[in-house]
Amino acid sequence: MLKINSIVHGVCKDLSSEGKGVVKINDDVIFCNGLFIDEEADILIEYQRSKVYYGKIKKLYKLSKYRIQPKCKICTSCGGCQFQQLSYEGQIEYKYNRVKQAFKRIAHLDVKIDDVIKMDDPYFYRNKAQMPIGYDKYKNIIYGMFKEKTHQIIPVDVCYIENQKTEKIFKTITYLMEKHHILPYDEDKKEGIIRHVLIRTSYHFNEIMVVLVSNVLNFKGQRNFINELIKLCPDITTIVENINSRTTNVILGEKEKTLYGKGYIKDTICGLTFKISASSFFQINPIQVEKLYKKALDLLELSPNCTLLDAYSGVGTIGLIASKKCQNVISVELNKNAYLDGIKNAKNNNISNVYFVNDDASDYINKSDISFDAVIMDPPRKGSDEKFLNALINNKVKKICYISCNPETLARDVSYLSKYYKITNITPVDMFPMTSHVETIVGLFLKK
Repeated sequence: MLKINSIVHGVCKDLSSEGKGVVKINDDVIFCNGLFIDEEADILIEYQRSKVYYGKIKKLYKLSKYRIQPKCKICTSCGGCQFQQLSYEGQIEYKYNRVKQAFKRIAHLDVKIDDVIKMDDPYFYRNKAQMPIGYDKYKNIIYGMFKEKTHQIIPVDVCYIENQKTEKIFKTITYLMEKHHILPYDEDKKEGIIRHVLIRTSYHFNEIMVVLVSNVLNFKGQRNFINELIKLCPDITTIVENINSRTTNVILGEKEKTLYGKGYIKDTICGLTFKISASSFFQINPIQVEKLYKKALDLLELSPNCTLLDAYSGVGTIGLIASKKCQNVISVELNKNAYLDGIKNAKNNNISNVYFVNDDASDYINKSDISFDAVIMDPPRKGSDEKFLNALINNKVKKICYISCNPETLARDVSYLSKYYKITNITPVDMFPMTSHVETIVGLFLKK
């Protein structure tokens, strides 16, 4: 048994689903940030959780062939990225192997995995940046990222995965907060004003939204603060105040007030335009999402007379895009706000053959008398459930496109379906470079 604060020597044999190096010392398992396969290191044991030890590198003896000098100076402490020190080639290899091993270990299927759909430039891709506001040890107002497993803010100068336009805006906001004596919110004392700042950027339009998450509505000095922010950052097209006075880790509250502009920005995916509000769900990577959706729709081979079910549809994005290839699309979403946003998106794009249903996808398909030719399903990280999968099987849906952000739950669900469905392809898509996350598309056709 290992001791906390002791130093052990080991070799990394694998990477976890969170991108941490995996080291085994006898029967003990250590997860270590920033340690890659075949690297040899001294590791400081920091804490234990669920029979697994967590440590950090004290000294490296042998380096991976994929290790590079990171662009980001704080990547080892920030917690936002796992792979800034791993070459893009190494990241792609990890993501391919993660999907491959998930299907082998969980689904017990030795299947062919397509090459990962990569980014040409894996930096500065995120269209959404959200950072807490606080103080450094000198009581200067700072923005940054929470250190992993803590609420300690690591100051960020440049974030290499977020849109480059956000950097100036964050710096200007903290400068103006100092100037106008607008205090960051203090979680312990339950006092102060600004908790977080969220910035959303449009890829196809010159539009930027700033969301000030505050503890109170209409804080003192607000008008002068907003006027100066617009003057110093003229690229901003709208500013929204979101009020969150709860003691919670959830960033956004339920009340909002538009302080400047329209209160939303817009962007396009595959030729359709979508309005994006402060709390709207919208894909983070505008370049890769088009590749993802195109691949998903191509594998379904939709015909003009088919009826498509878009399950776990969110705001209806992919169903609306698919509507050009179908006779009808039924988009089913349990979240009421997302369902309402989907209706608005259809209206804004003059699409009349997509029908939105606010219901549980399993309940809907079981009580519906519609015969679906194809289904697109994009469930949350926990995956689908046997209730919905059995509904697909019982209704003999001919074609399924399963989109997943979690290879492990995906492999579990595909294993369940594989008794009745033939796997036509498994394609990983790198939606989140510099992180351990990977999106995967699986095509399933009903066996004869």
